[in-house]
Amino acid sequence: MANVERVPSGPLSGSGFLKASARAFGAVPPPALVMLGIVSVQVGAAVAKQLFTHVGAMGTVTLRLALAAVVLLLVWRPSLRLDRRTWAVVAGFGLVLGAMNLCFYQAIVRIPLGAAVTIEFLGPLAVAVLGSRRWLDGLWALLAATGVVLLTRADGGLDLVGAGFALGAGACWAGYILLGAKLGSRTSDGRGLALAMAFGAVLVLPFGVAEAGSALLDPVVLIAGGAVALLSSVVPYSLELEALRRIPPRVFSILMSLEPAVAAVAGLVVLHEALRPAQWVAVCCVVLASVGATRYARPEV
Repeated sequence: MANVERVPSGPLSGSGFLKASARAFGAVPPPALVMLGIVSVQVGAAVAKQLFTHVGAMGTVTLRLALAAVVLLLVWRPSLRLDRRTWAVVAGFGLVLGAMNLCFYQAIVRIPLGAAVTIEFLGPLAVAVLGSRRWLDGLWALLAATGVVLLTRADGGLDLVGAGFALGAGACWAGYILLGAKLGSRTSDGRGLALAMAFGAVLVLPFGVAEAGSALLDPVVLIAGGAVALLSSVVPYSLELEALRRIPPRVFSILMSLEPAVAAVAGLVVLHEALRPAQWVAVCCVVLASVGATRYARPEV
């Protein structure tokens, strides 16, 4: 299965800040680091959903990207002297990053967090199996599709607009993975990522200001937005990088396949969003499809 981490390993290697994080977590087993990162992301999403009543979904996206960009720019201090092709990759990555977050937050306004992440996860799963001619990969795709159909129709189903936004987020996640590899090959350390995050924040800023206005500057909202940025971006990036240094990408991807289930649990615990039994079965279908596609993928050459 394609590497489905939220940040490509190339742009993040070599930072003193992240090296310090690596030393701090050096004694923690890599699978535990990945799981902590997944939990951090999903708890961050749950906290973000609670911000919706104050600044809306688009205001929350703006806070997350802008504050994460500030942290990354301070850590990496990237140069603006890039060639035209590199700027195109940075801009494309930032565009996908912004669109992915906008779609995802619009999805969780309308449907439970666990359902949204399950549908969104079709993006990286599609990257893993698309173009394959093996019947087994077709089986994983069919299992995932069955899970999503069951999820959207079981026991009254989901809001179709919300499900559509989750699908859009999944398409952006697929683009994120593909562009992330190019970003890693054209930039060093986390400098390209910092610029892309800033570009994405600038793109979503008009939407956030239009929806939230001056509420974005409320100190309490800024503190909550900072927590979302840390939980959803800075902390998991550091944990995932350290894990990737110590385990193969395929093992990492298998662990990441548990994300829809973790999201469903986070939604239940933090937001009290209970999925119906049939929807839990649907989540399990997508998780199994992702694990299977990863576990039995052809070795990379």
